Amino acid sequence: MQIINALLELFNQSNFVNLPWQNWVMIGVSFILLYLAIVKKFEPLLLIPIAFGMLLVNIYPEIMADPTGMSFVGDNNPYLDPNAHWYDTGVLRLIYAGVKSSIFPCLIFMGVGAMTDFGPLLANPSSLLLGAAAQLGIYVAFIVAMLSGQFTPEEAASIAIIGGADGPTAIFLTGKLAPHLLGSIAVAAYSYMALIPLIQPPIMKLLTTKKERTIKMNQLRTVSKAEKIVFPIIVTVICVLILPSVAPLLGFLMLGNLFKESGLTDRLSDTAQNSLCNIVTILLGTTVGATAEGSAFLNKKTLLVIAIGLLAFAFSTAGGVLFAKLMNIVTGGKVNPLIGSAGVSAVPMAARVSQVEGRKYNSSNFLLMHAMGPNVAGVIGSAVAAGFLLSQFG
Repeated sequence: MQIINALLELFNQSNFVNLPWQNWVMIGVSFILLYLAIVKKFEPLLLIPIAFGMLLVNIYPEIMADPTGMSFVGDNNPYLDPNAHWYDTGVLRLIYAGVKSSIFPCLIFMGVGAMTDFGPLLANPSSLLLGAAAQLGIYVAFIVAMLSGQFTPEEAASIAIIGGADGPTAIFLTGKLAPHLLGSIAVAAYSYMALIPLIQPPIMKLLTTKKERTIKMNQLRTVSKAEKIVFPIIVTVICVLILPSVAPLLGFLMLGNLFKESGLTDRLSDTAQNSLCNIVTILLGTTVGATAEGSAFLNKKTLLVIAIGLLAFAFSTAGGVLFAKLMNIVTGGKVNPLIGSAGVSAVPMAARVSQVEGRKYNSSNFLLMHAMGPNVAGVIGSAVAAGFLLSQFG
């Protein structure tokens, strides 16, 4: 009898009994994301750490506890204890400081820069226009968020940047303008990035004809080494002089690219695009997922953020495709509109989707390199858009 009572007492003290219903909902959501990542293979490098972080915090909320009051302004801080030490803080909360301080987003950008080849963009400079057009969702989402009457201009700007399909940029801007929304915006941005293979194809198909989807594009010209070396330096100088607030993101992006293209810093380039980027991705993904604790996450405002974020993503995809259709008309049928969807800055995921969709309608089509042009232009475009919003509302 004593054994039974002990087991009952243990059960009553466990989180099987003590977790609120919201946490159980988020545990279910984490299972769905893990299924999509592992079984469906939807960007597992992003989705697995995010989903597992979400699972951890909803099973054991104290893993993000902040008893010392180390939170940034606006954080929910239910565990405040004036007698606590910094080392009493939840392990994921400590790591999360790298997200809130913008260290992780900038380091991720350096890794992205080291992995990025700006050759397709330099070979076809008109790709810049597609990258700009695919930022449409940012401005649509800002207007919708303001019209909802639920958000301040700073919050609306932070939500809008989800349309750039760039997780590090979303974290960077939100940390500056609306840190209390960082959890919901980061989860939405990274989840939508990972779900690009589900979100973009229906929009691409809806806005293009079968004939347009079969267009075969000519091979791009060869870009010289000198062009690739000069490009990151020139872009940094021009963009930062115009929008100084974009310096942290764009500067690290172009520094990483210069490591790669100079040919003299192979060790630094290899570290930036492999070891460093992998470590930061694990830490950032897990802690971003851990911000989705059910009792704090499931509320009207958070759900509205996620809905507007999806709208932003859809309009960004549509903006790129529609502008590519216009370019196709202007060039006399030489541009496949499918590459326009790659104008969002999710590199190289969006470019791969353009390639996959193009091959469905023309098996001899190879759109990947053509799509990489607007894809890397989108990285620059989203960073510039974030700099503009920060200069206006920061």
